[in-house]
Amino acid sequence: MDEKTAFTDYTTEYPRWDKSMKRTHKILVPDMLPWHFLIIEKVLRLEGYDLEVLKNESRAVIDEGLKHVHNDTCYPCLCVVGQFIDALKSGRYDLEHTAIMMTQTGGGCRASNYMPLIRKAIKNEFPAVPVVSINFSGLEKESTFKIGVGLFVKLAFSILYGDTVMWCYNQTKPYEEESCAADRARDEAVNFIVSSFEKGGYRRYKKINKKIIDIFAAVKRKSEKKIKVGMVGEIYVKYSPLGNNELERFLLNENCEPVIPALLDFILYCIINVVNDYTLYGHGRVKALAYKAVYGLVHRMQLNVIKQFKEDGTFEPVHDFEHLRACADKVINQGVKMGEGWLIPAEMAALAETGVKNIVCAQPFGCLPNHIAGKGVIRTLKNIYADENIVAVDYDPSATKVNQENRIKLMLATARENEKP
Repeated sequence: MDEKTAFTDYTTEYPRWDKSMKRTHKILVPDMLPWHFLIIEKVLRLEGYDLEVLKNESRAVIDEGLKHVHNDTCYPCLCVVGQFIDALKSGRYDLEHTAIMMTQTGGGCRASNYMPLIRKAIKNEFPAVPVVSINFSGLEKESTFKIGVGLFVKLAFSILYGDTVMWCYNQTKPYEEESCAADRARDEAVNFIVSSFEKGGYRRYKKINKKIIDIFAAVKRKSEKKIKVGMVGEIYVKYSPLGNNELERFLLNENCEPVIPALLDFILYCIINVVNDYTLYGHGRVKALAYKAVYGLVHRMQLNVIKQFKEDGTFEPVHDFEHLRACADKVINQGVKMGEGWLIPAEMAALAETGVKNIVCAQPFGCLPNHIAGKGVIRTLKNIYADENIVAVDYDPSATKVNQENRIKLMLATARENEKP
């Protein structure tokens, strides 16, 4: 087979996903958003999809990624490809009736090019497995997972509820009097949310959100003070336990309280960037007006959630996205939107202003926008917030977990020293 034919194989000749496969195929999804997928996985199953979020997270996954993806490609892509191939090789799946699904942002990021990379990686060993794209920017004309308005709304509410569960859990787990009480509260909250989807009441977000808060607030907790550590960075390594070597669990084991910004902030970031494009460059007036209306609706919902947190008084509320934008303006222009762009310094500044002085900035190898907008603004942030304690940690195939954790332990040693009277 010549080079031209090999190139054509995975760019034009590949199995396409179509809606008839909903009845026959299992869909595998990488573990990108462990908190939110607790809900989304069950919601899609209620819609009739046989969906499975992959949990294979050993070193073998990274090694598989290295075999099939050039090591100059960004680390999240390597993790995703490795997780897919390791799962398909496991023998657990009927390869004639299995599909793999991945999201595409459509921004100036290699995540927008995951589809051909994944197809190239699986084309020889798994030629019957379709690669399905979820995107809202028209990147994939074929083999796209079609999301109607009804399902889109359900997924949006799933993200909102997933944020509340994650936020409450991390403010409960470090302080629980009874071991695993926070885990039981998490399971109870997720079951309540899923039952709301089953009964059709999932849009009553104020009632559901209050119930989640009440469930966690009922957990008996110790009064001791723990060091709070914010987790920011590229979207995959910020949330994925495979991408960040289970950073969240590590911080809990180190007797800290992890503070992970809400996924809704990233959604609002993507929406407002379209509005900013018109404001800064005059691009897409009609599209900008539509996105501005959506932004107003979602932000209003966020403000209502914040109000519920404040009225309850047990937990610190999630960040107001307008406050994040104001924080960004102190450090960097909102026109810097490649990757997570201005959102990373905005989150670090907002954390500093809400008493979270210690921050891990997770930087995956090969993600230049995040190195510039993350590591590159740390000095500016420290000039504004003198007591900010930030460590930038690189995540790549050659970086050992021990070295990463040692760097974080040094940051925590400084944090504990700063906590002394």
